[in-house]
Amino acid sequence: MHSRLLTALLTATLGAGTSLALANDAYTLTIKDHRFEPAELTIPADTRVKVTVKNLDPTPEEFESYELNREKIIAGGKEAIVYIGPVQAGRYPFFGEFNQDTAKGVIIAE
Repeated sequence: MHSRLLTALLTATLGAGTSLALANDAYTLTIKDHRFEPAELTIPADTRVKVTVKNLDPTPEEFESYELNREKIIAGGKEAIVYIGPVQAGRYPFFGEFNQDTAKGVIIAE
């Protein structure tokens, strides 16, 4: 009930043609053998999403993206949460700073 009221108030405030994403979608990235899986992660544009990064390697790795302004170290055998967005449609590269030759990926917002 509260979310419908909030949506109605925001729509009235912002205008009928304005789209506002209130969803909090969840995604998972895995680090294994110093590589991100999946290497390409598609998320909805204009929506805030939660990405759980699970490091299955015994050594630490970092999720870093200059374009997304995110940097998070994930200890070996641990996981961390990274919130992304809302971002416009586009491609947003990320990498692992400790294994830059292999730990690469891209967030695709569409």
